[in-house]
Amino acid sequence: MNHAWLGIGSNVDPERNVRYAIDALRTAFPVIELSPLYRSRAVGFEGADFINLVAGVQTAMTPLELRTWLRNLEDNQGRDRGSPKFSNRVIDVDILLYDDTIMNHPDLVLPRPEILRFAHVLRPLADLSPDLAYPGDGRTIAELREWIALDESGLRPIDPGFLAWD
Repeated sequence: MNHAWLGIGSNVDPERNVRYAIDALRTAFPVIELSPLYRSRAVGFEGADFINLVAGVQTAMTPLELRTWLRNLEDNQGRDRGSPKFSNRVIDVDILLYDDTIMNHPDLVLPRPEILRFAHVLRPLADLSPDLAYPGDGRTIAELREWIALDESGLRPIDPGFLAWD
């Protein structure tokens, strides 16, 4: 089994859409770990705040198979593929890391560049897997978080109570 770390975000009915995505992941993958959840400001456009987190899953899928599966998940939740890159999102689920894979494919770049650019991606990843080595670099995610020192002032931890399962 391979380990993948997925960035999850939504700013359209985010509690419902994040829970739906996590429910789908729990159904599809044998092991799932979740970071703390954060509320963060929209990046690159004026919009409602996002809820962001990182999920770690074990999978037998290849990176491209997993990407296809995640796109289907997003589409099933009503993701609008015609909207601008920086816009409201019903759900956004991206592969951040896949084991120690380095990939530069037209459909998938690993590690995902946003890890090193946005606090709403790096912070929950560091919370979930601080000792994980960043592929091709050797530093841990926690070391990268400290070294990059992204502005985390817009991140607010939130209570994950809405994720409680019956």
